[in-house]
Amino acid sequence: MPRADWNRPVSFFPPGEGERRIKLVLSYDGSFYHGWQSQDDGVSIQQRLETELEAVVRHKVRIFGSGRTDAGVHALMQTAHFDTSSRIDPEKFRVILNTRLEKHIRILSSSVAGPDFHARFSTQSREYWYLLKDELHFLPFDAGHVAQVRVLPALPLLDSYAACIAGTHDFTTFCSARDKSLSRFRDIYLSQWDMIADVYGNPMLRYRVAGNAFLYHQVRSMVGTMLEFASRDVPASSFREALDGRDRSLAGKTAPPDGLYLADISYDKMKYEWFERQWTREGRT
Repeated sequence: MPRADWNRPVSFFPPGEGERRIKLVLSYDGSFYHGWQSQDDGVSIQQRLETELEAVVRHKVRIFGSGRTDAGVHALMQTAHFDTSSRIDPEKFRVILNTRLEKHIRILSSSVAGPDFHARFSTQSREYWYLLKDELHFLPFDAGHVAQVRVLPALPLLDSYAACIAGTHDFTTFCSARDKSLSRFRDIYLSQWDMIADVYGNPMLRYRVAGNAFLYHQVRSMVGTMLEFASRDVPASSFREALDGRDRSLAGKTAPPDGLYLADISYDKMKYEWFERQWTREGRT
């Protein structure tokens, strides 16, 4: 769908008088946290950041992230912002926070952002990875960080399912009942499986999927369904029928969070501009 149909706010609350907007890029191991969003029943990434920032800047801080990750889900690259009246050098927030935070959360960079920047609503694309190993190559270090299956499914079959996902679709089939979105349509720019090696040279399957946004549990549901269908050698045509059926009962089990990573957040409108041009050429705007 064209970006004009994303139904996002076109303006945001700017920083208050005397405040600056600070952009953080961070990475974290989700095994130790109850997801990104602050909650009452466990420690979250957002909570840890706000707690440490408030101790540093000495005023109330609210962090906005580019997207929420569930308990046990990791981030190679998450982006967030906060507003502050503090005069601390923006680049020093990285050093200060990395000194105060546990090693499971690392700030990769900190910088001033424009008043019209919003970590969530300015995002142009999000990319997730899902990592998978078989029993033979599963290592002690993989627990909580890589999903495990008895035998790896055939890569060509998995990739035939992934090809069905690319494009604009109603993803109701792969959406949790807890999702509050008004629309279940999402743009998927990239959807593919490949075989990579871990740092020790062991084989590992990786699913890469990038889109403008994702529904609650969408990626894990798509992965779980692809794995279940592959275990029964179901053809890609049946996977497409499940997607087009817009019925949650047609999906397989939701894959565990262990293997899921928020891998990239992009604010570059040109990165997937070809997708926007494709809609224009086909007369769908």
